Amino acid sequence: MEEIRNKVAESGLITLSLEDYYPRAARLNLDIAPWLYEGMILREKDFRAHLKEHDWSQYQDAYVAVFCSADAIVPQWAYMLLGSYLQGLAKKVVFGDQAILETVVMDEVLSKLDLEQFKDKRVILKGCGSLPIPPQAYLKFSMELQKVVKSLMFGEACSTVPIYKKK
Repeated sequence: MEEIRNKVAESGLITLSLEDYYPRAARLNLDIAPWLYEGMILREKDFRAHLKEHDWSQYQDAYVAVFCSADAIVPQWAYMLLGSYLQGLAKKVVFGDQAILETVVMDEVLSKLDLEQFKDKRVILKGCGSLPIPPQAYLKFSMELQKVVKSLMFGEACSTVPIYKKK
């Protein structure tokens, strides 16, 4: 009987998943809309009172998206003040929604990777998964990988889409 061989393992292909680099810390939203007077006006005295009463401990070691869901004009200092409360608690604070938060977090993680380990390698970047990896992460990572890899493909070893091949 002939031995079963794993041709994918023998091919020298490296399969990467961005999920392996995804930080597992909590993602939280901080919407200031409930703290607005009549749902549309930010009054400094009331806003500062809400900040003092708020339970900030929930943001410890979390990634936080700060925004206002109401159609209101919010002065810049209000977000700066929120930042001063979150400083030292949250891992990362961004102005924007959950999608912006994910983009910023993944961008930061990927920019710290040492890509030399993939120098002149044949790499497959997996696309399917259960975590909310933003499209920007795939774009940035693929562009950075192209600087070092021999070839880059997207998908699974059984069905890849060629992205880049070194000339």
